[in-house]
Amino acid sequence: MTVKPLGDRVVIKNVEAEETTKSGLILTSAAKEKPQMAEVLAVGPGGMVDGKEVVMQVQVGQKVIYSKYAGTEVKVDGEELIIVRQSDILAVVE
Repeated sequence: MTVKPLGDRVVIKNVEAEETTKSGLILTSAAKEKPQMAEVLAVGPGGMVDGKEVVMQVQVGQKVIYSKYAGTEVKVDGEELIIVRQSDILAVVE
C-alpha cells in the first residue's frame, strides 16, 4: 500500500536512533531520545493551502529535521510513518 499526501503534507520515516554514545556506552531503548531526523518518502502537490500558494521545497529521498511534536504517526504495512506539514520541517540535511 502506498501513502499519497495531499496539499502541503509530507510523509516521512524516522532515521534510526543512535545505539551508542560518543564515548562508547550502549543505550537501552528507554534511554534513547526520539530522533528528529527523518527521510522523506512522499511529498504532496502543494498548491493553495489556507488561501496561500504553497510551493513544495522538499523532495523524496532527502533527509530532514522536523519539529519534535509535529505530525501524525500512522502505521502502514507494519511500518511506522509520520505525516507532517511542510512548515513543520525545519531543515534539509545534506
